[in-house]
Amino acid sequence: MQIALIAVGTRIPAWVTEGYREYARRMPRECSLALTEVPLGRRGKSQPVERAVSEEGSRMLAAINEKQRVIALDVGGRGWSTEQLAGELGGWMQDGRDVSLLVGGPDGLAADCLARADQRWSLSPLTLPHPLVRVVLAEQLYRAWTLMSGHPYHRAG
Repeated sequence: MQIALIAVGTRIPAWVTEGYREYARRMPRECSLALTEVPLGRRGKSQPVERAVSEEGSRMLAAINEKQRVIALDVGGRGWSTEQLAGELGGWMQDGRDVSLLVGGPDGLAADCLARADQRWSLSPLTLPHPLVRVVLAEQLYRAWTLMSGHPYHRAG
């Protein structure tokens, strides 16, 4: 199974790129993580935000195969503990389909992306900067995988 992290934004700070890559490279072949960056929609005085978000959504949906499981990162989604995420990850792997994780830009995900999602996942009730979400997602997926495989990385309190 491959996990595609489809995220809005192409001008990302180096520390975000380094953090994401560190955890993505740790993922095993049977559960690899790959990033697809989608350019921000055009914003400006004459361009409504809704139009920009819609453009971003169209680009994200174009990057998804119709057979993939789609999980939208959404503050209104369901929050999972590390153990619950490990269970979800195990289920995704058993399902056999590739997975796409959708991370919106500064104004969130397009309604079409939310409608296409098989699941909605909330990392936190806090509003997180969208570049930081890449690092958090990669680390949490790695942590969930280590928990599933009995690796000592995750230490439950």
